[in-house]
Amino acid sequence: MEIVPVPQLSDNYAYLLIDGETGDAAVVDCAEAAPVLDEVRRRGVRLVAVLATHHHFDHVGGNPDLLRALPGLRVHGSADDAPRIPGITHRVRDGDPVEVGRLRARVILIPAHTSGHVAYYFPTERAVFTGDTLFAGGCGRLFEGDAAQMMASLAKLAALPDDTRVYCGHEYTEKNLRFAATLEPGNRALRDKLAAVEELRRGGRPTVPSTIADEKATNPFLRTDSPELAASVRHRRPEVAANDRVALFAAVRQLKDRF
Repeated sequence: MEIVPVPQLSDNYAYLLIDGETGDAAVVDCAEAAPVLDEVRRRGVRLVAVLATHHHFDHVGGNPDLLRALPGLRVHGSADDAPRIPGITHRVRDGDPVEVGRLRARVILIPAHTSGHVAYYFPTERAVFTGDTLFAGGCGRLFEGDAAQMMASLAKLAALPDDTRVYCGHEYTEKNLRFAATLEPGNRALRDKLAAVEELRRGGRPTVPSTIADEKATNPFLRTDSPELAASVRHRRPEVAANDRVALFAAVRQLKDRF
């Protein structure tokens, strides 16, 4: 599978997924149709499907224009989000299979950012598309869920193999890691990752994909078991109990919201 990041809006990514054997392709999270269609033409592939992670406009706003250009497209999206996903034709639930040519994905329900948010996991290709739930160095805001729900969703993703590549919905990595460094200044893996990301951004290059291993080592929302992180949070929020990881996670999310 070839994966082509397609910049969208100011800091979004759509992803063009190409099955090299059949020439079939899918797009994950299309906010703007024109750049996606340009990439499809440039590469001479056949766009057959849209894979929507959630209903927010900056992830599905391009669906109507895609369907006008290619009326037979399959549009996959969460059954729980279906009324809010333009053009949906295939309502998916946790564990459902999705096919693109000979590529095979599994749907993972990961609610909290939205109530029906899903990820698309391609086990053979070791790739997962996480939308706005798991970012490189961060996680999505809790618009339609709570801290406990987001922790459970992130735990599903963290349980994937360490070498799984993580393709997220936004170019937020540098700011996410700068925030993380305020909570774990002693985390060498985090310092190294931030330096590498800063170099990429100076060159105008994307910071995706990350990996599950990288996220477990550097993402504060996957590191509530870190004594340094917990101490940093309790210094800022003394009311957070030392043994309450949900409250600790919620405090990290609140601190990030104000960063």
